Amino acid sequence: MSTLKRLLVGKPLASSEEGHQRLGKLVALAVFASDAISSTAYATEEILHVLVPLGGLEALEFLIPIALIVVVLLAIVITSYRQTIFAYPNGGGSYVVSRDNLGVTSSLVAGASLLVDYTLTVAVSVSAGVAAITSAFPELRENRVALCLGFILLLVAINLRGVKESGRLFAVPTYVYVVTLGALLLIGLVRTFSGSLPPLPPDQHALDELTQGGALLTGITAMALMRAFSSGAVALSGIEAISNGVPSFRDPTAKNAATTLVYMGLILAGFFFGISVLAHRLQPTVQEGGETLLSILAGAVFGSGSVAYFTLQAATAAILILAANTAFNAFPSMSSILAKDGYLPRQLHNRGDRLVYSNGVLVLAGAAAVLVIAFGGITTALIPLYAVGVFTGFTLSQWGMVRHHLRIREPGWRRNSVVNAVGAVATFAVLAVVVVSKFTIGAWIPAIVIPLIVVLLRGIHRHYQQVAEVLAVPEGYRPLPHTHTVVVLVGNVHQGVLAALTYAKSLSPDRLIALSVVSSPEESEALRGQWYRYHLDVELELRYSPYRELTQPVLKYLDELDAAYENDIITVVVPEFVLSRWWEQLLHNQSALLLKGRLLFRRNTVVTSVPFHISGPLADDHGVGFNERDEPATSVAGSSSSAEADGRAPGPAADEPADADGKVLGPAAGEPLRQP
Repeated sequence: MSTLKRLLVGKPLASSEEGHQRLGKLVALAVFASDAISSTAYATEEILHVLVPLGGLEALEFLIPIALIVVVLLAIVITSYRQTIFAYPNGGGSYVVSRDNLGVTSSLVAGASLLVDYTLTVAVSVSAGVAAITSAFPELRENRVALCLGFILLLVAINLRGVKESGRLFAVPTYVYVVTLGALLLIGLVRTFSGSLPPLPPDQHALDELTQGGALLTGITAMALMRAFSSGAVALSGIEAISNGVPSFRDPTAKNAATTLVYMGLILAGFFFGISVLAHRLQPTVQEGGETLLSILAGAVFGSGSVAYFTLQAATAAILILAANTAFNAFPSMSSILAKDGYLPRQLHNRGDRLVYSNGVLVLAGAAAVLVIAFGGITTALIPLYAVGVFTGFTLSQWGMVRHHLRIREPGWRRNSVVNAVGAVATFAVLAVVVVSKFTIGAWIPAIVIPLIVVLLRGIHRHYQQVAEVLAVPEGYRPLPHTHTVVVLVGNVHQGVLAALTYAKSLSPDRLIALSVVSSPEESEALRGQWYRYHLDVELELRYSPYRELTQPVLKYLDELDAAYENDIITVVVPEFVLSRWWEQLLHNQSALLLKGRLLFRRNTVVTSVPFHISGPLADDHGVGFNERDEPATSVAGSSSSAEADGRAPGPAADEPADADGKVLGPAAGEPLRQP
């Protein structure tokens, strides 16, 4: 397993190497901006999916105004997040801004929104990437979900190798996409405006299906325009990732992060608006679940069978799938901050071998896989869930920055406050539009899930607080003195049991008892015979279990000890043998393991395993073997090497001490324990 892990993940990195894993601007753009840049592949198409079924191709007249509003909103958000980067260079984005300026509840809403947003980023990006593949190869559409899950697993494997290594892998497809899409827009816009590329002929059959026989332009209502705008606004998704991941940049971290954010904004705005203009000029017919908008545009500009067409499709699929890497960097970082503050399990704050928050990577992959399966890997079905978390985080971050400027009053605070206030109002307006226009088609899900996550985060934090209060040492506290009882669980007598008894004696307890659970008088007689044959000077307690159940009789006996001795600590010693081959362990029952699991939750009880390693044959030189019921804590089979000719072990002599409850007292106290 260790060798396999090294092959998949790579050699471990020391904590001192963290600085060498930081990213320059070129690689960081591919790592943190791929999500935002990749949204250009589907943002315009999502607007058309809303407008065309209601108004036909004439509805494309609304495309340019909607695209302009989205670009203006993008500029506002980019400007606002530049201020966030410089104000909070340690990362955390809207969660940290809200925590420091708006209070706990607002910060938890922001954190929950980010967690939902990043999970949807993976699901949407991967499903959109698979859609690009199935557009070029329609025969693969039936395997959409399987392809999505396969790519999620691939992303997990890559990200577990570390941020720097994964960033280098993702840089190539990101820049190939930027170059090929830029070429598509440049050539396509020049040809359409010069008249050499006329509008595409409408697909009348598809239009009739979309418009249910031909809808009129009056079908475009204010609600429809709001829904179309909120669909296009997903182009802003991923902008906050850079502000969350500022510590991943090389020094000077804040300056490099802010510069990368501006580059991302310029690329995103130019591509989104350019695709919208080209779509308006060519008037393509798009269908949900059919050929993607970029595929149609590339086929018209480059030619459907050209090298340029397949290059763009491959680059689109690659960047959409790898865009999920933004979430694979941001989600673990965000969950680590929440875990550090005590709102998520501590395990999410731990770094793995490659200085990656490995547990966060695995949790994100699992949640995204559930979404892909639930929604069939269809991008359009996932989009309504997407924007709620995005713009909730935007709004809280901007309003938190307004409070930050008013509180700190740094140079230029008035100007900065106005910028962030405009951003807060704009993003809140978009959030309201998204919730109102898409509530019935999926936006209700994050509107309910985010508050539920906030409740969960508070519950986790309350648990950690309660644990801390219980563990705190009050002034003048002194633990009460206690007595010590050691109970050794035995089956039949073998070397492992003898080693456990020797260890138990070394603890010098107030009481030492050997406990065995038997299911028949024959088993009881056999064990008593072994006890006297080996001259064991330890009190033997036999408990009868007619239904061959082990755990309950043991727990009941321990309860009796608790009732008999006040302020007593009970140590349960479990003899266990360790086999040299892992598969051999499967040949033996695991009753000791199950019993230890039950005892873990019992008060004032210590559980100790005494391992006995077996490297040779399963019988020792003296013939004391491990029979088929060989777990030390199980019932004793009647057979043993000390059996008489009739197969039964000799019991105690008539005059040996044994009380009415089945306790076998053995030799006089103080007599040394003799090995066989």
